[in-house]
Amino acid sequence: MGKWRFILGLALPLAAQAQGDLSALDRDMAGARSQVLVLGTVHLSQLPKTFNPAALDGVLKRLEAFKPDIITIESLPGEECDLAARQPARYDPDYCAPTDDAKAATGLDLTAAIAEVHKTFKTWPARPTPAQRRHLAALLLAANDRASAYVQWLQLPETERRAGDGLDAALVNKLTQLAGNRNEDYQIAARLAARLGLQRVHQVDNHTGDLIAVADEKAFGRSVEAAWKAGGAALQAQDQRYDAMALEPDLLPLYRQINHPADLLVRADGNVRAALRAASPEGYPQMWVAGWEIRNLRMVANIRETFRERPGARVLSIVGVTHKPWFDAWLGQLQGVDIVDVATVLK
Repeated sequence: MGKWRFILGLALPLAAQAQGDLSALDRDMAGARSQVLVLGTVHLSQLPKTFNPAALDGVLKRLEAFKPDIITIESLPGEECDLAARQPARYDPDYCAPTDDAKAATGLDLTAAIAEVHKTFKTWPARPTPAQRRHLAALLLAANDRASAYVQWLQLPETERRAGDGLDAALVNKLTQLAGNRNEDYQIAARLAARLGLQRVHQVDNHTGDLIAVADEKAFGRSVEAAWKAGGAALQAQDQRYDAMALEPDLLPLYRQINHPADLLVRADGNVRAALRAASPEGYPQMWVAGWEIRNLRMVANIRETFRERPGARVLSIVGVTHKPWFDAWLGQLQGVDIVDVATVLK
């Protein structure tokens, strides 16, 4: 009994610490700390059709100077799409684009393509040949990782951007069209990854926890929208200012503004606080907040997984700006992780 009393005595200080502040656990850690930069972004798909990717050059230049080792994006990983396809009654497959054209070209369904991508990256050479890049791009498209496929495509010499090695004419056309796609996954993340010589970006979105199960989905939607309308006047005014800034030929000032702490607080207030304060017999707005938190928690866990085996990594997470306060708060609680001030990077 004395032995167990001694062991329990050792555990008690740790148990007491676990109930309190954990921020000092990594104070004396060995090795380098990971640096995580969360860039809040507007969704480029919502910008006017006159959007010119060159407007992002100032943003890309500053992100390139940060020199991330890992880039994450707000996109569903193929694994979750595979799960949704297998469990359609539980999860929503509508979030995932079909991969039929890539399956026709490679002969691989989503499950097989994901496995092949993992296998290929394990033996990926330091200096891949054009044929290897084309083959990997085809596998990535079949694995529903279009942004990473585009990273490979961009690193091919112009003369090597052609069909072959798993890429047929349809897939080549798809990759070519991504150059004009108004989406931050391609115009920021993939372009930056290619500039830095990275081999991929990492999809970290998640929708397994925000599929709210209610009897009347339309009533749920009306209730949440009413909450936002009632408590979101400041947010609506902010969005109008952003819309005007988005028309400028240089979007760097817009990115500085949307990532400013005061602006982020307005977004959090207009979305979450407004929902929490809304009276609803069913509690619909509060259910939405719960789903929002679950989604963000699982996305943060996915980000952590990308540098689990790389302590000291420099990580850039590109996400819709409304997520940024949650990402900063929860990523900042991880051991051995420092949150990088985005204002310093974008200055």
